[in-house]
Amino acid sequence: MEKQKMTKEEKSWILYDVANSAFIMTLTATIPIYFRALATEAGISATHATSIWGTCTSIAILILALLSPILGALADYQNMKKRIFVIFLAIGIGGGIAFTIAPNWITFLVFFIVSRIGYTACNVFYDAMLVDVTTDERMDQISSFGYAFGYIGSCIPFIAGIILILVKPFGLTTLLATQISFVITIVWWFLLTIPLLKNVKQTHYLRPKKNIVKHSFRRLYVTFMKLKKNKRLLYYILGYFFYIDGVYTIISMATSYGGEVGIDSTQMILALLLTQIVAFPCAIWSGKLAERFGSINVIKVFILIYCGICFYGYLLDSALDFWILAVLVGMCQGGIQALSRSYFGKLIPKKESSEYFGFFDIFGKFADFFGPLLISLCALIFHSSSYGVLALIVLFLIGFILIQKSEKLAKTEEK
Repeated sequence: MEKQKMTKEEKSWILYDVANSAFIMTLTATIPIYFRALATEAGISATHATSIWGTCTSIAILILALLSPILGALADYQNMKKRIFVIFLAIGIGGGIAFTIAPNWITFLVFFIVSRIGYTACNVFYDAMLVDVTTDERMDQISSFGYAFGYIGSCIPFIAGIILILVKPFGLTTLLATQISFVITIVWWFLLTIPLLKNVKQTHYLRPKKNIVKHSFRRLYVTFMKLKKNKRLLYYILGYFFYIDGVYTIISMATSYGGEVGIDSTQMILALLLTQIVAFPCAIWSGKLAERFGSINVIKVFILIYCGICFYGYLLDSALDFWILAVLVGMCQGGIQALSRSYFGKLIPKKESSEYFGFFDIFGKFADFFGPLLISLCALIFHSSSYGVLALIVLFLIGFILIQKSEKLAKTEEK
């Protein structure tokens, strides 16, 4: 690929990944630990706290999974994508401020679910904006840069928050320092979203209809039927459902699982920080590998590495193991998410990108629903989440088989 400078639109789009990655970093590392402290203070066991956290994460994701295709269909009309994005941005940030000052673990969880819904909905429209800011030829590269700079950029507010929690300057308590760290993350999320709001325009869209809601539901049915007939796209999105289940579950449940097996909270947070640092060059590298070997081939390699990660996670029993896993996950998670997003973006009609990404998101979010639920059930049945981590291997292997079928169909179509 001939090298060329990134456009203002591409840079602004990438910058939002830096903005929202700070929230997901806090969501992965600090928030579950903070919740566990609130829950145990109320007399709830560590295993039960893990189960509650996984269940509530699943609830938030399930709500969005059901809404995503409808919202996506609405967003495809002229000037609608950014408007709906702003609504959910306000919900996400407002919920974040609310859970920061929540007085107990129950209200904390309620507002956490609200904030998680806002954050996740924003990502549907953000992902769909990829087709508005760049070309098919540059999608792998721009998507990978988004994840890469998101990982490294998210470390800035995260480190600031961790320093506050560990040092506790000005006589701050651990509770207040943690709450201030949440506020820093939320402010960072808002400020770095401004360039996207100013510079990114919806260049692919459908003309407005008189009854936009009714027409959107009709389009959903038509799109669903198209997906059934397009076997290549159907196998890919089904495969994505299975393998991304494992990826998201490992991200969202890492600190809860680590805490359950007795890993020190500080060790877990520092290890997850290392994950972000490792993920920065590896996400960029994955984009370059995709140019040379093809997106699907690189995705398949990442899936096989994740199978090894799950088995190692099942055996995890020390802080060193957690550090090793943090490095392995950092090598894979940005690349597999970035290439999955860009590959899908190249397969779909550009004018209906939000609707198709809505379906893409529903498969991803239902996957994220079942993964934490699987961990929670294993925690309740076996009194340990390790069997749930091991079971994720099956999901990765099913995903591998399905995208292999998608690839074979693509080669058949080329002939």
